[in-house]
Formats: sequence, structure tokens, C-alpha cells
Amino acid sequence: MNNEITQIINTANELIRLGSSGGCTSEQIAAAFVLNKLNYIPAGYDMIEAWERIEAWQGYVKIIKREYMHLINE
Repeated sequence: MNNEITQIINTANELIRLGSSGGCTSEQIAAAFVLNKLNYIPAGYDMIEAWERIEAWQGYVKIIKREYMHLINE
């Protein structure tokens, strides 16, 4: 598991636990998509803008959804 995937998973778990995260904007957006909770997308972004913002990380979101959801503490 690479560093970006680890960061997104950690951010997702922070969002679940705390309702917010200290992660960067891209981490928060990616985590929101992993969790299917668009209310975690930072203010100022709609869904399409958010997805485009994480263009480089879209593949990580898909990998997490497919292989690492067991590490999300929902």
C-alpha cells in the first residue's frame, strides 16, 4: 500500500471519527468519495469540481473501494 492510499484511508477514518480532518484538500475530497459522503467535500467545491481536483488520485479512490475498505472504521 503506497503513501497516498494510506493518507486517504487515515483521512477517511478521521472524518468518520471527528467529522473533520487536518488532511489536505485533495485528501479530504478523496476520502469523501471513498466514504460516499459528499458532505465531507470541502466548501466551495461541487461534486464534479471535486472529482476533477483529485484527477491524479482518482485511481487511488478506486483501489481503496476495491481492496481496502476493511481498513475504514465505519
